[in-house]
Amino acid sequence: MLATIAGDLCLLLGLAVLLLPLLATELSRPRDGIWGGIVLLLGLVLVTSSDRLRGAPMLAVICSALLISRLGAEVAQSRWQRLSQEEQQRLQSKERWATSAQQLSTSVTTLLTNLQAAIGSLKTEPPADNREEGSSRSGKRWVRPEHSNQPDTTEDALSTTLEKPKEATAPNLASEDG
Repeated sequence: MLATIAGDLCLLLGLAVLLLPLLATELSRPRDGIWGGIVLLLGLVLVTSSDRLRGAPMLAVICSALLISRLGAEVAQSRWQRLSQEEQQRLQSKERWATSAQQLSTSVTTLLTNLQAAIGSLKTEPPADNREEGSSRSGKRWVRPEHSNQPDTTEDALSTTLEKPKEATAPNLASEDG
């Protein structure tokens, strides 16, 4: 029970750390995504393995969670103190958070439409029986030959070749040089 609650809190905290660069860029750092992923992984392990964590392993999980939360609070406090007064006031305003939420929703909407387009491009064409009436059922495009002076079929070409008499040429036995 306690491991499940700790796992749920880790999942929420990891998601918050992952979204930090999108919501509050002033407070985020380049490696926050990696740490957010690690905290998400910890939460996933705690939730899925909660039945195995009894006794001493659970005590170790509680102690590590307390240490991690203390370290996280110190890091957050340090980052807050490094901000200028103007940045601190801007982060406390409702307009800033409304803008960040709007940008996040736009990003999520764009992501979902791109995923939908990518999945739609993976769909195969319907079988030949299910295609529309005017389309080629085999899927092949036939090209008609252009009309020219050449015979249309190979049989015609053979018959015209056989009908032409061969011109006799005299063999050139002696060369002109001598």
